[in-house]
Amino acid sequence: MKADPQDQRRLLDLQAVDTALAQLAHRRRTLPEFAELESLARELSALEDQRVRAQVAVDDLDRDIARLEKDIEQVRTRKDRDQARLTMGSGPARELEALQHELTSLNRRQSELEDSELELMEQRETAQGVLDGVQRQLVEAREKRAAAEERRDQALADITKEEAAKTSGRAPLAADLPADLIALYDRIRESSGGLAAALMRGGRCGGCRLELSGVDLARIRAAAPDEVVRCEECRRIMVRTTESGL
Repeated sequence: MKADPQDQRRLLDLQAVDTALAQLAHRRRTLPEFAELESLARELSALEDQRVRAQVAVDDLDRDIARLEKDIEQVRTRKDRDQARLTMGSGPARELEALQHELTSLNRRQSELEDSELELMEQRETAQGVLDGVQRQLVEAREKRAAAEERRDQALADITKEEAAKTSGRAPLAADLPADLIALYDRIRESSGGLAAALMRGGRCGGCRLELSGVDLARIRAAAPDEVVRCEECRRIMVRTTESGL
């Protein structure tokens, strides 16, 4: 293929733009905030599971305490009733003696229930502490997520802005180059990881970085200035300048 040497050199400008766009696309895909947000999502999920378990523990203890309080209230009501009947002193002596024994039993039962309630309340205090700790961790993790999302969004906005600037500059640059040269450039770029044209410098291909053989150098020296030369190894376009070592 033939192309004006100046057009070939301008391919390097186009390649620089395309390389910058590829780097921006890579930055977009690999923002550290993405990994951070994935880690935070896992952390938040685990913390939410812990919060649910801690809340269930507190709720279970609340139900047990409420049941004990109800039992204690029932014992107190029965005690008050028996005490009132005993105070009145009416009825057979055997019945009054039975009331006295029942009051003793009810006092013992109330003491046992109140001891159980106190133990459950201590357990509840511990369980509430665990729940409060998990909720604090959730708040901190959510704040970290919000900060990471803000950084991600800002980084993406910056990348989009740079991409727009590069893309707007690329269009006129590509439009001024011969269509067949651009077609070749695009085919090579698609098949070679994005790098299609590189400067030949010091007898080396700027694409694969390999030193050219004497045969290749002789072939390139013999090529006309408007001949589009390509590396025998990587098949990329080698743009010749005074730095090429020819």
